[in-house]
Amino acid sequence: MTPETRQLFDTVQHNCHISDARYAGNYTLCVYLLKMREFYRWEKAHSFGEELSSDDIGQWLTQREALWESLEQEDYAPIAVSDQQFDPFESDAINAELLQQGLVYSGGIGVKSKPHFFIGELEREQHINGYHILVSAREFARDLTSPPAMSQGNTIFMRRESFKRMIWERTEEWRWNKPDNAMARAIACYDFDSNVEAALNAMTDNELEAAVLHEIGEIRAGETLPGWPEMMHAITFTQAEIMARASRDHLADVLSTLPALLEQNNTASIHFYFANLTSMRKLIFPMLEQAYQHWLQTRDTGAIQRAVEQGQQHWQNLTREMLALAANPDSESLSSDIETLVKQNTL
Repeated sequence: MTPETRQLFDTVQHNCHISDARYAGNYTLCVYLLKMREFYRWEKAHSFGEELSSDDIGQWLTQREALWESLEQEDYAPIAVSDQQFDPFESDAINAELLQQGLVYSGGIGVKSKPHFFIGELEREQHINGYHILVSAREFARDLTSPPAMSQGNTIFMRRESFKRMIWERTEEWRWNKPDNAMARAIACYDFDSNVEAALNAMTDNELEAAVLHEIGEIRAGETLPGWPEMMHAITFTQAEIMARASRDHLADVLSTLPALLEQNNTASIHFYFANLTSMRKLIFPMLEQAYQHWLQTRDTGAIQRAVEQGQQHWQNLTREMLALAANPDSESLSSDIETLVKQNTL
């Protein structure tokens, strides 16, 4: 590794630390500790099956929080590549220089307006139906949250390592009580009992493709919802934000994810999809959960297909109505108006 490459990785990690310093407090204590535990595992390069020392994690946690406190007020550093300086959010320009070096970078804004940065090894680059898909393997710098998939414009970033860690977290969480649910059925499609690493790799390969479908749906939904980021900024940290994200996620999935999974008859991915539906998404789209239960009993996808078809128009109309509320200059209660709208229009 050249000194320039090492400095590049350090700069990206520095920006990750600044973002974490400003936003890590947004998590509940339980979620925060779980994320920090897995962040420690990544940073110290421990395997998934390796037991972690609570004392070591505690000491590292104290040091990390002290580092964050010292960085919270700093500005994000520019990214230096090929003797050029780039704003850390200029992902396209930075990747124009890095992809030829076998590296991929992303700087973007995620949930609750948190900036996310990462740099990793480029696994593959694809162009599919006008979408530019960049898949990374090993990551050299990342933040606490580490979203496994993000889209910017027509570029989709898929982070294999982060996706694998997300699946690990989901399977570990299930093992606490081992409930008979969609996650149990998804896990049963792989041989976790004999070889955890091989099962994780197989599950990651399968679900990575499903995640690409969701990101394509996100892009397609975004093309029909001008002004969405501005509206989301106006309702950040409210129940309305959670409802709006859930509604748009449903729109993305009925446009792209679910039609493809049904066409492929991808049983493992269908189980995993329903295992990861949030409580809010289930609450506002009960028809979909009922359709899944019907599929479990009959293996007939017709009910899910009908939910998808009805959902396409429903979620498109609902998200556009949210934007209409946001466009009203006289509205002083946008969050409560959106909450009421969603509650009155479940499907």
